[in-house]
Amino acid sequence: MQDLAARASFELGPWSARLRDLCDRVRGAARAALSGPDRSSLARPVRAGVGDFTYGLDEASERAVDAWLDATARDLPLSLLTEDAGWRHRGPGPRGSLAEPRELAGFDHGGPRIALDPVDGTRGLMYDLRSAWTVVSCAGPGRGEPRLVELELGIVAEIPDARAARFRVLEAARSGPCTVEERELDSGSAVRSGVLTADSDPRCDHGFFPFFRYEPAQRPAVAAVEADFFARSAREERADLRHVFDDQYISNAGQLVLLALGTYRMIADLRAFLAERAGVRTTTSKPYDLAGAVLCAQRAGCVVTAGDGAPLDFPLDCTTPVHFVGWANAPTAERLAPHLAAALRGGGTSG
Repeated sequence: MQDLAARASFELGPWSARLRDLCDRVRGAARAALSGPDRSSLARPVRAGVGDFTYGLDEASERAVDAWLDATARDLPLSLLTEDAGWRHRGPGPRGSLAEPRELAGFDHGGPRIALDPVDGTRGLMYDLRSAWTVVSCAGPGRGEPRLVELELGIVAEIPDARAARFRVLEAARSGPCTVEERELDSGSAVRSGVLTADSDPRCDHGFFPFFRYEPAQRPAVAAVEADFFARSAREERADLRHVFDDQYISNAGQLVLLALGTYRMIADLRAFLAERAGVRTTTSKPYDLAGAVLCAQRAGCVVTAGDGAPLDFPLDCTTPVHFVGWANAPTAERLAPHLAAALRGGGTSG
């Protein structure tokens, strides 16, 4: 009952503004690093974090996160998860906001529980190839580590490449729509904004339908399921496979943003599912790098489930392997998800 009362009294509005400020700080730090003289150092691995490698580009954003955490915790208690430091619990010192923040014993402090991936898509951004995204996953107060289904707010904020003049921000509350804004990088002023609403088109071709294939060793297994799925789509749905496009975006947040925008008609990341079934280890998506993006895509009207079609849920940590599939809308999921399920059951051999 105490947890329910704390969550009921939690106000999202002030935290939305604070978390937008965090995204702005991370973007500024990352773009300052991109504009520096030693671009080659950004692509060097620095250390292995809890959830992924930390590259030179990540270090600037981590310093920005640390500064934001100290400034915020002078005023309010919160828990923050990052792949580099794990969960940190901070709050105001005994003398109020002018004192240094203090370490708290755990989650039970009445403030939000926030998971953060400062730069999701480091590998593309560090070569100035493609945008990365800051992913914020905010749950209300609670006594333990939150889960995806407890999220109250998701924010996905773009860190564009060095040639860009604008950036986009998606935001969704659990009980509200998904909004999108496009803003000027120099001034931060809004260019356009609106509510994302999924279309109702169930088409199975003339669009992007990517299966994410990351590690070379696992590509044959993913490709077998992919080929089976498209063979079934062609046979059962008359899909014209000459007009089924692929895209390999090394950012789960970016993939889900493109799904929410309607650019992708589906996205499948089956790495964790296939690795578990085969009894092997592989690089997979982790909760902290996509939870907020999942909420945004779902509130935009996309259907996002586990890779096998089960409801998607997981603890917000840095280690749990996550597999997922996203569909542009419910009609597309109803039409094509049975073919993906059959392909997974068949192990990549179309019946």
